[in-house]
Amino acid sequence: MIRGGDIGIGTCLIINGIPHIVVEREFVNPGKGAAFARVRAKNLKNGYVVTQTIKTADSVEDAQVDLVDCQYQYSDDESFHFMNNETFEQFEIPITAHEDRAPYLKEGETYTIVMWEGEPIDIKIPYKMIFTVAESENYVRGDTVSGATKPVRTETGLVVRVPLFIKQGEKILINTETNEYVERVNE
Repeated sequence: MIRGGDIGIGTCLIINGIPHIVVEREFVNPGKGAAFARVRAKNLKNGYVVTQTIKTADSVEDAQVDLVDCQYQYSDDESFHFMNNETFEQFEIPITAHEDRAPYLKEGETYTIVMWEGEPIDIKIPYKMIFTVAESENYVRGDTVSGATKPVRTETGLVVRVPLFIKQGEKILINTETNEYVERVNE
């Protein structure tokens, strides 16, 4: 059990018997009455988002989850396919609840998978990742306005705005939470 005041973003809760992950939380301390947390949580089975109001002194059932490092293999029309790095067991995660993760999945890369009762329920994407620019438009010399950017497409299909000097084939570091360019990577 976890107190309402201790709930943070990324906390796994059981709501109506189904695991949810907290994607937003707001603490409210009204002038009258008890403080409470307004929580938006994503259902890890189907991807729906629910809003709950929880008093900070109340207890909520938290999901006991395991974190397992797994290698991303490939995806088909319905699922992402992963392999456990320790046991070599292969399993699928439905795309429907995790469509937003697809542009960040690269074949052969290791990701942390959240397991609940032996079943994979979420894919943890690293805070920063390196991508290769697959498509980029060239710019004309002299088009450089301070802070000018252009859209590029990475090898996974992710579209990001980058400075004009970035060319096709270069590697770039992306902040996966904000989907923003961080820096060019020289290897």
